[in-house]
Formats: sequence, structure tokens, C-alpha cells
Amino acid sequence: MSISGALEGYDLIGDVHGCGATLATLLERLGYRQRGGVYRHPRRKAIFLGDLIDRGPRIRLAVSIARRMVEAGEASIVLGNHEVNALAYCHRAPAGTEREWLRAHTPRHNRIVQETLAQYRDYPGEWEQVLGWFLDIPLCLEFDGLRVVHACWDQALIDELRGRRPDARIDLDFLTEAMRSGTRASLILDRLTRGSHLPLPEGMHIHSGDGFTRRSFRTHFWARDPHTWGDVVFQPDNLPDDLESRALSDEERSTLSYYGPDQLPLFIGHYWCEGVPALPAPNIACLDYSAVKFGRLVAYRWSGEARLDADRFVWVSVAHEERIRSMPREIDVE
Repeated sequence: MSISGALEGYDLIGDVHGCGATLATLLERLGYRQRGGVYRHPRRKAIFLGDLIDRGPRIRLAVSIARRMVEAGEASIVLGNHEVNALAYCHRAPAGTEREWLRAHTPRHNRIVQETLAQYRDYPGEWEQVLGWFLDIPLCLEFDGLRVVHACWDQALIDELRGRRPDARIDLDFLTEAMRSGTRASLILDRLTRGSHLPLPEGMHIHSGDGFTRRSFRTHFWARDPHTWGDVVFQPDNLPDDLESRALSDEERSTLSYYGPDQLPLFIGHYWCEGVPALPAPNIACLDYSAVKFGRLVAYRWSGEARLDADRFVWVSVAHEERIRSMPREIDVE
């Protein structure tokens, strides 16, 4: 898939997390219009970076818009960690294993998926179809001139994935293996959809802005020669005490991925950025700006450039009215 003929480029859209009405507004701002129940642009196509579901007030609407566009050939999409979570949460573990479900129904896991399940409660058949669609979504995309993954592009792991799954799509066997800690499938799925993490010292934790307590922190993968934790931390929550100055051990450094400045432009979501959209590296754009926390739903208008340009960000601020707005009148998700 490349830019050719009448196609001018791609509009890459960050984590929607159920802000369906805001997604419709963003698409309209980008010049997409509904025809036949599908948002279309005469000269561009969209690429969704995953995490359509969970947390937000219009999850069915968000999924419906994206799915219709993808199935009509007007958009592409990569799998996010929240879609992976939902698949594992809703599929039973093989007979004879200790757990009943691939993803245990713990209070923490229940809380993450509860809003999605509540909004699909009266539409069980539709939810089953959506879960089936998730299995058709690849973990990564590489077009002529750009790459897309939800959290981290690790070339060695992507090569390993494609050796097993040439289309980069998972199936239930792969998912079942990935839910067993220490397996290769677990490493691949975790790194591509959740990125890398470093554990905090014993007894330390972070009270995150999303209401969860965490004992590790998210790291990025574009520091050429990192020396301290502060060189690689990439999340809105500050590290406690003076841990940013803590030296990276050789073991910690060996677990990190690296994406160099000579690589193709890369688009990611996942990391809950805040403020005005900016580029963390000249060839990397993160498009997750905490939409569901009433931040921004962000897109990047890519038209073939090898060096990304912050002026190409387009966003819609997510107002509190997202929860009470009527759906755009031309959209019918039933």
C-alpha cells in the first residue's frame, strides 16, 4: 500500500477510547464525509492506531465508525493492548489449565473492560462480531514510507512475528500462548502493544492519573545511548523521589528496544501524552493525547514526508459534553 494515483496520503488517528462523537468531529475536520454509512475522503485514507474501546462514553460508535471504514477500504488499523485485553478476557482458557479465562477476571481487569461490556450488554451478537473483527486486525503495518504499531516497533520481534504469522495477525492459538508468561508470543504481543517497562525499586509505586497503582514505568525506544531512567521514561506520571537520575544497569539497558533516526517515519499511540502535540523524535509521532481524560483526540496528516512536521498535527479537544452530546445525526450504529 503506497501513495500513488489520486491518493495524497494518510491521516493517522490516535487512541479513541470510546470517544465516538469526538472521532466523528475529527474526521469531519479532516475532510471526511459520510457516504453510505462510511466516512470517506476523496484523496486520503485513515489509519487507526488501536485502542478504540474501554473507558469512554461512545464505544460502540467509535468501533462502528472505524470498522465500517476499514471494511470499506477507507482505513487501516493496528491492534491495541485494549483490544488484546478484551479478546483474552472474553475467551476461555484451554481445558485443564488453572484459570477459567485467558485473562483472569480480577477486580483490576474487570474495571478496565467494564465500560465496554456495559455498552455492548444489550448487543451480544454485535459484541461477538466485534471480537471476531479484532482477530482480523494486524499488530503492525508497513507501507511505502511509513510504519505503524500501537506501542513499540522492535524489528527483531516483528521479524519473528512475521515468520510465524506473515500477515502480522494473531489467532486464538497465538493469543493463548501469549497469555503464558515467558513465551515468545507473550514477549512479541507485550512489546508491540504495551511497549517496554522497567520495575520500580521494592516498596515504591506510582499512583497513575488513570486511577491505577503501578510498580513499573513506561519507557521509550528512541534514545541512542541512554544512561539514566530519566533518559527513557515516557509517561505523564513523574517518577517518585530522584529516580530520574538513577543509572540504567546493563541488564535494564539490554531489555530496551531502539528505533534510530535513519528509520522510516513511525506512528504510535499508547503513551497518554499531555499538552500540545509534539514530536518526540524527528521520525516518530505519538498520537495518544489522553482523549478519554478530556484531553485531545489527535491525528497526523502524512503526505509522504521522510522528516515529520509538528505543523501536520490536527486535533479536537474532548469536552465534557462528549458524555451528553447526541450522536451525529447521520450515524446509525444499530
